[in-house]
Amino acid sequence: MKKKLFGLAAVLLVAVGLTACGNGKSDTASSGSDKKEEKTVLKVGASPSPHGEILEHVKPILAKEGIELEVVSFDDYVLPNKSLADGELDANYFQHLPFFNKAIEDNSYDFANIGGVHLEPMGLYSKKIKDIKDLKDGATVIVSSSVSDWGRVISILQKADLVKVKDGVDLETATFEDIAENPKNLKIENTIAPELLATTYNNDEGDLVAINSNFAYGIDLNPLEDALLLEGDDSPYVNIVATRTEDKDNDAVKKLMAALHEPEVQSWIVEKWGGSVKPVDK
Repeated sequence: MKKKLFGLAAVLLVAVGLTACGNGKSDTASSGSDKKEEKTVLKVGASPSPHGEILEHVKPILAKEGIELEVVSFDDYVLPNKSLADGELDANYFQHLPFFNKAIEDNSYDFANIGGVHLEPMGLYSKKIKDIKDLKDGATVIVSSSVSDWGRVISILQKADLVKVKDGVDLETATFEDIAENPKNLKIENTIAPELLATTYNNDEGDLVAINSNFAYGIDLNPLEDALLLEGDDSPYVNIVATRTEDKDNDAVKKLMAALHEPEVQSWIVEKWGGSVKPVDK
């Protein structure tokens, strides 16, 4: 009986030993495989167009650097910054610099501006008139509810001699209360979210509608061809890549910025949008 028990025990020990060796080889193989396939995932939030399309274009460039770029699309201007602050994103690319600065001021975000990529000139569009000279007295101008866009619209209107702001007012932070002269008695409505202004235009509301270019593209409007008034190249409203301050020196983010500023990429941006999206090298 003792001999049988001893024999059984020996068999069990051998089996356990074989099993342990087998798992060890499997773990080693898996570890080696994982090492070969190891890559850095960079998750970036973006507006679908042009930001998301530009990011998709640089994916192959980053892949060669061992970076898997994951683009997360947003259709609003609130969630991309919130998601970045909450750690759901590594960076975002959707906002212009004044909007970024205002978001930090209002929400105490600990963000860093990694650099500018492009400028989307804001345009004022109309279905009721074909030439700005035909704008009637008392016309309604519909602009976004985003405070950071107000100075932008005022600047466009002032360059067209439709309004004049008070002396000493910084146009970048100007509000409609800073308008000193309004010879056509324009009625300015500013209660609609930026992402809804394209729908406002399609519904033929107002006489002029100020639309950010990324939303204009969504309804097949070309700012260079369709806008009655268009922002100039001297605009400070450059679209930037933002990240958390703690990640501002992240190697993957730096490689993203390098890819976005490659001459081939910047030429592609100009060609893709016919010059209505203008790359910046900063």
